[in-house]
Amino acid sequence: MPGRPKPTPEQVAAAGGTTIPDVLAPDLDVLFCGINPGLYSGAVGHHFARPGNRFWKALHRGGFTDRVLEPVDDAESARYGCGLTNLVARATAGAKDLRDDELRAGALRLEGIVDRWAPRCVAVLGIGAFRTAFRHPRSSLGRQAETLGGAVLWVLPNPSGLNAHHQLDDLGARFAELRLAVRRS
Repeated sequence: MPGRPKPTPEQVAAAGGTTIPDVLAPDLDVLFCGINPGLYSGAVGHHFARPGNRFWKALHRGGFTDRVLEPVDDAESARYGCGLTNLVARATAGAKDLRDDELRAGALRLEGIVDRWAPRCVAVLGIGAFRTAFRHPRSSLGRQAETLGGAVLWVLPNPSGLNAHHQLDDLGARFAELRLAVRRS
């Protein structure tokens, strides 16, 4: 993150279990819901902070922001109509460290957030986590048939740099598809 010192390996390792505040506001167009913070994000206290994570670039390429935000600017995303949360709040080395019951509890937590803040759309970032959390083992990417608390429900690929199935151009196009759908709804 420009202008900010990188966390040391010791700080990253010690970030397990830490949490990052949600970015929530009234009248959000989209509430983006990650799986859970990684250790790097937990160490710096910002969403999608690990170098190589493509969320901020995909958000910009999708037309949600007028520039590529940095993780340190995550609270600014609300100005663009975008909120941020996670299915599971605690930071781990990877989503593989989460239990199915944690993901399912996260879906209930997310429903409570949606009931309170009423975003127009909820976009879960990660098909596998979505399938487990919402008990929809055959779901695919894109708009879902059901809603969540009245919000349009969408699934996008996980933007982690480790997700080799979806490159940045594909992520940008999928985010753009979501942006167009939100504008129409």
